Amino acid sequence: MRWRSSLLVAWLVMALANLSAGAETKTVARCGDGYLELVDGYRVLHVKGTPREMGYQHGVLLRDEIRELVRFLFDVKAKEFDQSLGQELGKGPMKALGLKPDAKSMIRSIAAIQKKFVPDWYTEELQGVADGCGLSFEEIQAANFIPELFHCSGFALVGSATKGGTLYHGRILDYGVDWRLQDFATLVVAEPAGKIPFVNVTYAGFIGSVTGMNAESVSVGEMGGRGLGHWAGVPMAVLMRWALQEAHSLDEAVAVFRDQPRTCEYYYVITDGKAGQAVGMEASWNTFNTVGLGEVHPKLPEAVPNCVLLSAGDRYTELVKRVRAGHGSFDADSARRLMDRPVAMKSNLHSVLFEPATGAFWVANASVAGEPASSQPYHGFQLGELLSHRPDASVAEAPAPVLVPAR
Repeated sequence: MRWRSSLLVAWLVMALANLSAGAETKTVARCGDGYLELVDGYRVLHVKGTPREMGYQHGVLLRDEIRELVRFLFDVKAKEFDQSLGQELGKGPMKALGLKPDAKSMIRSIAAIQKKFVPDWYTEELQGVADGCGLSFEEIQAANFIPELFHCSGFALVGSATKGGTLYHGRILDYGVDWRLQDFATLVVAEPAGKIPFVNVTYAGFIGSVTGMNAESVSVGEMGGRGLGHWAGVPMAVLMRWALQEAHSLDEAVAVFRDQPRTCEYYYVITDGKAGQAVGMEASWNTFNTVGLGEVHPKLPEAVPNCVLLSAGDRYTELVKRVRAGHGSFDADSARRLMDRPVAMKSNLHSVLFEPATGAFWVANASVAGEPASSQPYHGFQLGELLSHRPDASVAEAPAPVLVPAR
């Protein structure tokens, strides 16, 4: 497969850079071909096989984390969400849908609208997670809707903008740090049967993606906008997963979004480390546009050579200012600093810098106390190295959980 040659190159580069030297790795649990490990204390979940098998491994190995997160989201946060949701239900497209004024009912209604657009592999993987953790499919499906509400920033720098022309992709996820998602931060290293391996920077129980990179050096990050109520399409997090496991190039990744019916208002940064290329993309329910490196767009009026910069308002202005000031000198350390406050919001849930050509990436998460990710230390990883890991065979396989009725 084409991704194997890419992995070999990335592995050699990583070995020379010695990125992960000395990382403490510990196998926590095993389930079939999947296993959970801690890499310098960071939760890394390896899943492999068919969609149902990967979902089941995910559900079994993160059973306690998934159940606690789902409980918190719908027993605590949903009640707060319902209060603000009621204001939106009386407006425009949301009113036309006739949704009930509570989160669970809304998500069930939207899921029914989107059912015909969601690929079978995604539904099967969700069912596997539900089977593995002992919750109902409906609960897992509802929890996986949460990423559709994220709002963020992102950038790509390459060529004359960086030292040695290295391509960097920065991804800032801004969302409510009081939703406790950071407590369940997980890297999912997936090897789907017949598809491209990838890493998904995500949370326990979430199989869609908002931040990820695959073994073909393609990385993707999104930025949410408005357009609530336009749900008749493929969910954003599903499109992201689709691109990660299918796209061998920038063009193939763009085609995933261009060629599918879409929802709401979303923007993306997509990069291709092999080609040294990147685009910003608007892929909403009724609009599709791309902006290349150094190009302007009515919503992104400040062009910087060899850069794509996506954000909004004062955060966009500050990001442009920082990139212009450091243009030509960026390395991995200084590129990460571009994501510091106030480019990142106080609600900065995670920040990630990808170096797609080598497979290297760095991840920071908000603290348990709710301090933004931009104020927290970064953990460094390399995708090829993570894919080379093998579990400790002396660790017993996790038993299948006892299934419980849906609440």
